[in-house]
Amino acid sequence: MRCKETGVRTRSRIHSIPGMRILFFLPGLLLAFAVSADQTLNMYVFASADCPHCEAQKPFLQQLEADNDPLHIEIFEVLRTDRYHEQFRQMAAAHGVEPGSVPTIFVGGRVWVGDSPAIRTQIAAWVNHCLYVASCPESASLDQDLAPKGEPERTSTIDIPLFGTIDLHVQSLLFSTALIAFVDGFNPCSLWVLTILLALVIHSGSRLRVLIIGVTFLSVTAAIYGLFISGVFGILSYMMYLGWINWAVAGFALLFGLVNIKDYFWYKRGLSFTIDDRHKPGMFRQMRGLISEGRSIPALVLATIVMAAGIALIELPCTAGFPVIWSGLVAAQDIDWLFFGLLLGLYLLVYLGIELVIFIAALFTFRVDRFEERQGRVLKLVGGLIMLALAAVLLIRPELMQDIGGTLAVFFGALAVAVLLIVLHRRVLPAMGVRIGDE
Repeated sequence: MRCKETGVRTRSRIHSIPGMRILFFLPGLLLAFAVSADQTLNMYVFASADCPHCEAQKPFLQQLEADNDPLHIEIFEVLRTDRYHEQFRQMAAAHGVEPGSVPTIFVGGRVWVGDSPAIRTQIAAWVNHCLYVASCPESASLDQDLAPKGEPERTSTIDIPLFGTIDLHVQSLLFSTALIAFVDGFNPCSLWVLTILLALVIHSGSRLRVLIIGVTFLSVTAAIYGLFISGVFGILSYMMYLGWINWAVAGFALLFGLVNIKDYFWYKRGLSFTIDDRHKPGMFRQMRGLISEGRSIPALVLATIVMAAGIALIELPCTAGFPVIWSGLVAAQDIDWLFFGLLLGLYLLVYLGIELVIFIAALFTFRVDRFEERQGRVLKLVGGLIMLALAAVLLIRPELMQDIGGTLAVFFGALAVAVLLIVLHRRVLPAMGVRIGDE
């Protein structure tokens, strides 16, 4: 009771002192004075209409500008056009950040990359500080005008009769996805497993059994592969605003690429992303169990599902290289989950294309050629060199994957190097009496 009484008396004394009420209006007076000082604060937002985080952030920025008349916000598209790339690079360099992710916001000498409740709170607080507490330095580039007037904007869309407007950014992403999936489809581990499985099932003499086992096996392995890629994409897209993520993905690609190249010369010596020999006896037992007589069709399907799931998990370290690299490239584009689902469907369709061709040929011809180590070495060399090229692209020029010509240059350049190494290793060096590797 004493505390309440003291509180009442305190409020009464304050209101009874002449002039004390001015304290309650002082912040408002100071705010009005600051606004009337005609101080303008410029905010530069580098974003894209293709970026869901950018679109989600727009209402916040619009409200922030509406609540603060001296604040002027300019938004620059950087994915559909390269008009502002140089300004983006200059401002990012001046603020000590990498110009790789959007949205990136420059205001009052500070920078924020990405969007989250915490980031919005920090931006609003800094804008309030710069406008009403203390003046802040200008974030604009000193070398170039950020918004040149009268210059025609170069977009990444073209109009084609009958087809309408085509977004080249989307087209190049689809093309890159198909190309990476195609190379990934020649994975030595998955091709070896499929050819061994089909060779065993063909000996049963039942085309129906080949059909059931083949379709079930490919469906289960594709589903697990798709879940793995979705998980990797989810993690990378959530963490893409951390500066070291690109380095981590590039380091992963570099490691996989170097190990695969090593396997061409020294197969399974040292670190090797292949199916461990200790797993093979169990895999063979499961495969032979599928051709045993007396199984009903439901039992055969169930046994194939169990076997396919186990094999997919065992061979995952061997097949994880390209999915992680591709997920990193796609996550850097800030696409939404709907478009990612479309890209993933395309990836799995192209990836399974090689295995589907082998399966259909085995179903109709009732024969299959086993996948040999010599073939696997060549595929590892090609895949490893492409991984090295993609690692370099991730670190140096990720925008290359937004251009169909750049994408082709990366892949065909790596393929040309692979052909050159194979010729040197198998023809030129042996003719000179020089041998490298254990082949």
